[in-house]
Amino acid sequence: MVLNILILVAVLATAFLLWSPRLHGSMTWQAMTTPLASIIGSGFLVLGPILESAYGWYAPLVMAGLCAGAYAYGAAIRFNMSAIAGQEGQRSGLEKGLEEAASWSLAFAYVISVAYYLNLFGAFGVSLTTVDDAFHAKLLTTAIFIVILFVGWTRGFKMLEQMEYVSVTTKLAIIAGLLVALAVYFFGKAFNGGLIFNRPEISGWPALTLAFGLIVTVQGFETSRYLGTEYDSKTRIRSMQMAQWISTGIYMIYIGLIAYVFERGEFELAETAIVDMMGVVAPILPVLLVAAALAAQFSAAVADTSGSGGLVYELTANRVSARQAYFGLTAIGLVLTWSADVFQIISYASRAFALYYMLQAVIAASTAFRLPGGYRRGLQFAALALVGALIAVFGQPVEI
Repeated sequence: MVLNILILVAVLATAFLLWSPRLHGSMTWQAMTTPLASIIGSGFLVLGPILESAYGWYAPLVMAGLCAGAYAYGAAIRFNMSAIAGQEGQRSGLEKGLEEAASWSLAFAYVISVAYYLNLFGAFGVSLTTVDDAFHAKLLTTAIFIVILFVGWTRGFKMLEQMEYVSVTTKLAIIAGLLVALAVYFFGKAFNGGLIFNRPEISGWPALTLAFGLIVTVQGFETSRYLGTEYDSKTRIRSMQMAQWISTGIYMIYIGLIAYVFERGEFELAETAIVDMMGVVAPILPVLLVAAALAAQFSAAVADTSGSGGLVYELTANRVSARQAYFGLTAIGLVLTWSADVFQIISYASRAFALYYMLQAVIAASTAFRLPGGYRRGLQFAALALVGALIAVFGQPVEI
């Protein structure tokens, strides 16, 4: 009872802070909201159980590696943002062509990510009901796909996009409560000598390719690249860095707390495993987590559907309308929903985003090589491009 009250206090205090006029009115914070919401959205729901189950006691090291890799790709994108703004020289024709290819790859990645978000929505939506099974989860996912298509086709997403800050606030507030609860549970175990150090289930190449397949769980920072109509380049670059720093801190605390308090096999590894795990920590957490999951997945799906449609509209020089793109996205999403599980879709999305990051790294390398003293930096970006290609080819899903 005391822990439940403490969790609610943490949730309400965080929500109050996020809605304070000083923070809510900050231009940097507003610019940071979109990438931060994307980075710690779906990944927060699935990463804990996956890393704890597969990597055991060194799960925090894998989390650190994922965050470091994401930050490195963020650096390449920030370098390109700076170049486009005229701060690092003019782009060549090759770089402009690569930028268009990167935009196409991002539009495709958004298509898969929407399927990822809405399949998680379906899984969490039925998780606390009497029809908690894959079939009914897919039915709910299908229904939400149809709702999003209908709204996008008939009215557009402007009204739904206004939900974003409410969704972000809800999610961050609930995450604060969850971290407080985990900290109490962790230190209680530590005080009684009950911490658990599970041995890794996998190692070597399989461990690496599984990590490749999880890159989408720390994806989302690239959204700052496409906020140019709302914020200047300096604000977007700064907001992306801050979003990655904050999300890294949250993820490292989360994985550090969750990795040593559960026996492997204590819970079935599934999309909603975090709900059962947190139910052991505090009775109130499952309800809060499901609420956060539904809000976060729906808003993220709306944002990526809108982003994909807008990109296709621009890239086809208005020949394919955003509404037609929404229809194509829905069709592909439904095929993925009924032919793959969430963990497979996570892997597909990771590989699609890796292709985008690879192209951004190639653009950054090309730009750096043309600049005085940029040879070393160019080699670093070229190495990132190679890693992105490896992720796109070899990323593997979690096996359950």
